[in-house]
Amino acid sequence: MTAFRTLASVALVFMFSSVGSAAQITGEYLEARSCNVYTGPCFANAEMDLCGKEAVMAWKVDEGTWNNVSLDGLGAALIVRSEKTMGSDGVFPMKPGRVAAVILVDERATQEQHYALVSFVKDNAPQLAENIVKVQKAPIELKNDHLTGVGTFKAGKLAQIETRALTKDDCVCTNEIIYYQPLNEVENFTPVYSLKMAYQGEGLDSRWNNLNLRSAFQATFRR
Repeated sequence: MTAFRTLASVALVFMFSSVGSAAQITGEYLEARSCNVYTGPCFANAEMDLCGKEAVMAWKVDEGTWNNVSLDGLGAALIVRSEKTMGSDGVFPMKPGRVAAVILVDERATQEQHYALVSFVKDNAPQLAENIVKVQKAPIELKNDHLTGVGTFKAGKLAQIETRALTKDDCVCTNEIIYYQPLNEVENFTPVYSLKMAYQGEGLDSRWNNLNLRSAFQATFRR
């Protein structure tokens, strides 16, 4: 009888643990920065506090809710500009200094979904989203092919990411590693080659169009 009660207790704990860890929202993620994230330490040190001050982070919800609001099929993005290099090598986080950011919200979102998407973005990147200078609607598209490394993000004429898989020809110093981690918590992330990372909107006192860097990540998210 005691053994039965013990097994029953373990089963209940497992059941509630499973429920508690169930994802409420899942989807695709694409990120690109203005510094190499897959690189050798010598290259990374040479770029430190000179590059990596701009980033585009984009999410596309496959299914799920946030703040009890369904966000199926909708997207959002965080455009960030910092004083110094953003990122972490997994051990030592960088200190980006002053940070300003713009949030782009899917123009198809209702008012309730709009607020939920803004909350979702802020919760995913709390440090980078501390100083939001502008929230703007845009037509958002995001597609990832994890087998080929091809990823595309587009927010109208405001922001864009295009990626391909890394190849052996992208190995410059033969000592490349994933030097920086993604800028927020994601799953199944893979470094990819950024053909283009652009922001042409307002609010950050800067616009950019960066080409051909080992500076992007494809991933999924589950919260």
